[in-house]
Amino acid sequence: MREYSFLLTALLALGATAAQAQTPMRGGAGGPGRRMELLFKDITLTPAQQAKVDSIQAHYRNERPSFTPGTPPDSATRDKIRALFQRERDDMRAVLTPDQQKTFDRNLEQMRQRRPGGP
Repeated sequence: MREYSFLLTALLALGATAAQAQTPMRGGAGGPGRRMELLFKDITLTPAQQAKVDSIQAHYRNERPSFTPGTPPDSATRDKIRALFQRERDDMRAVLTPDQQKTFDRNLEQMRQRRPGGP
């Protein structure tokens, strides 16, 4: 059950905008923009890049299935969501310059290392 809660929290957090990721957090360290903040740490997006990232996020936000509060998603839904987040992350990474991609990859690896249970 704890795995479902963590997965759902992580999946919902990725849906936050990159604009939030580059601004100070409101409401503490666990807010919805935390994942984006960590992915884009030390990366300054140009206005054109920001617009593309925002568009990518909007597209994938509309693709995600809705959840019933208090009911964990079934394994097929979790697999679909994981695949959507992977494609979203790959699409956002493609917007970045090679130097920014290195930072993005480092940030992603650091996030994986901090995850409960390890990478």
